[in-house]
Amino acid sequence: MEDRLQMADGLVPQKIVSVHLQDSTLKALKDQASNKQAQILQQNPEPSVESKPEPDVMEHVGGDDLKVLGAQPTEGKDGTSGREPAGEGDVGVGSIEHCHLHLSSCHECLELENSTIESVKFASAEKIPDLPYDHNGTLEDVADDICLEREGRKVNITGRAPNILFYTGSASQESLGRFQEVRSVLADCVDTESYTLYPLSRESALRDPWSDNCLLLVIATREAIPEDLSQKFMAYLSQGGKVLGLCSPFTLAGFQVTSKSVLRETVQNLVFSKADQTHVKLSVLSSGYVYEEGPGGQLSLGKLQGHLENEDKDRLIVQVPFGPRGGEAVLCQAHLELPPSSSVVQAQEDFDLLKSSNTRRYEVLREILTTLGLNCDLKRAPALTPLYLLPAAEEIWDPLMQWLGKHVDPEGVIKSSKLSLKFLSSYTSNIEITPSALPVVTDVESFLSENFNLEIYRQNLQTKRLGKVILFAEVTPTTMNLLDGLMFEIPQEMGLIAIAVRQTQGKGRGSNAWLSPMGCAVSTLLVSIPLRSQLGQRIPFVQHLMSLAVVEAVRSIPEYQDINLRVKWPNDIYYSDFMKLGGVLVNSTLLGETFYILIGCGFNVSNSNPTICINDLVTEYNKQHRAELKPFRTDDLIARTVTVLEKLIDTFQDKGPNGILPLYYKYWVHSGQRVRLGGLEGPEVWIVGLDDSGFLQVQQEDGEIVTVHPDGNSFDMLRNLIIPKQQ
Repeated sequence: MEDRLQMADGLVPQKIVSVHLQDSTLKALKDQASNKQAQILQQNPEPSVESKPEPDVMEHVGGDDLKVLGAQPTEGKDGTSGREPAGEGDVGVGSIEHCHLHLSSCHECLELENSTIESVKFASAEKIPDLPYDHNGTLEDVADDICLEREGRKVNITGRAPNILFYTGSASQESLGRFQEVRSVLADCVDTESYTLYPLSRESALRDPWSDNCLLLVIATREAIPEDLSQKFMAYLSQGGKVLGLCSPFTLAGFQVTSKSVLRETVQNLVFSKADQTHVKLSVLSSGYVYEEGPGGQLSLGKLQGHLENEDKDRLIVQVPFGPRGGEAVLCQAHLELPPSSSVVQAQEDFDLLKSSNTRRYEVLREILTTLGLNCDLKRAPALTPLYLLPAAEEIWDPLMQWLGKHVDPEGVIKSSKLSLKFLSSYTSNIEITPSALPVVTDVESFLSENFNLEIYRQNLQTKRLGKVILFAEVTPTTMNLLDGLMFEIPQEMGLIAIAVRQTQGKGRGSNAWLSPMGCAVSTLLVSIPLRSQLGQRIPFVQHLMSLAVVEAVRSIPEYQDINLRVKWPNDIYYSDFMKLGGVLVNSTLLGETFYILIGCGFNVSNSNPTICINDLVTEYNKQHRAELKPFRTDDLIARTVTVLEKLIDTFQDKGPNGILPLYYKYWVHSGQRVRLGGLEGPEVWIVGLDDSGFLQVQQEDGEIVTVHPDGNSFDMLRNLIIPKQQ
């Protein structure tokens, strides 16, 4: 569902359901598959091509009644009627007769699936430490009680994730193109290190808990907004949400969208009033619709307004505060999202007018976005830098160089499916660096970085095998790809780790992006786990161990034990129970009898924005307790985390889940927490612990304890939990 399952013939999975398989069911499935294939071979007696089997690849994701008026445009002053949105066309869906899924025919994979996913033990609520958790408390209550400060200014503790979501209509190529053009212009306006920009489909808007994880909702569809979706958007506004409407029929009670076809896709002069009451005059492309007062009562307008320089002074931009919790919408019927080069602009003179106003178009957009609470201080995207190959221990260097000499090609290159690494003794500025071709400097003496101190890393790394060989970059696309060409060949005692100061294409859970600004500890660690071991049979626990290692790396230090850093199932690092400051992503590949696991981890150490960081917690602790705890560095915390992780893995391999669960429960945020199964209207249950495979266990109202799985949404994995079906 998140580009992690590959099927034959380019088929796209639509739904994944967890099931428990019994021997009788397996036999029936195998017989059915054999009979089906025999029938197809009889119908199509063509020779088959035998393909070479590839390694089994498994990936475990490890890294929170109102009515819209004016949905249909009304008749305008000039007598022209509003255009009706085009309805969705019928889409023919062809039926698929036959498809091979790898897991339906591979006995080894079936055994592995049963051993790693099937729940064999129930956690006892009596054995779980009782952490304080007020399920009746709200984010606003916490914000009122706790207000962190850093350097004299308040730190964002609203709890909303730094997401900008775009609704651009029903699923279609037009909607996708609309998203891309609107996203592009907003990415030019906001600080992209502080926000991630996602499309929001109708299905996701109705089903997933997106409103808790959204700083701004952009509505940029020309289609009428369905009633059920309108209620979702209005509920978001009533909770203090911010909405930007771009040439959309979406509006609020008190306004209606009226068609003026004479203005449609024409260049007009706009006067825009800013928050400081200054004015900006510019040429804009009109949508052909204007805002007029309508039924629903008089609205108090904000300071941002935009009207045409015509006789009617038609309103094209309005700012509308909504509700007592700070919700507001800025609605616009000028095509601020379209560049002058848009295909909609046909005439040369129109292009010239819009081009001359392009700087002012961005000025207006930034004023709107800033008013809606976003940061529009632009920063240039950092240029990629070379990698450095660094040893964490002197004695490992000579064996590493000997191994490297045997595995590079005559040009000094090691290639993988994702990129190529060219090993060099030195780097000069004329050597090209691209996301798919990166130079690696092997001269340790020439290495110098203000952001990574090799000696500090060495002092804090106390491992037998993990994190011994470092690939370091100031700026790289993503650390998750750097080890791709080395992970299956390099000896296990030369434990690889990739570390970056900044990433330009960081990866999160599913298709999510992960922000990696300065001050964020970013790494990808290679870990090898035997298949037939305690952890090899419970690979989902790897993400739990990594998030636990980050927390324990901080709180195990004397005097730092009360820093309120916690783990949130399955793969997040949290401040208390309401603000995320880190996450884990795990990719695992099974070759023979060994799992080769890449553990990507990022957590905020010294970057207060866009959310909060560990050093903010240290500063606040010092202020509250008159203490003098020192702030952390990214290099020492990465090394300490790897050290703790190796100890946790060794404990797990020796004692199984029970060896680490007491520590995990000590730091997790879920003790006694109430959640609902299947959605907001589902039955309420209580979280009691993890099962033997690392999934959540909950207690139902009748006292029964069951295992639950996430439903696949990437906004909040504790929402919409489901009980897996059994056969």
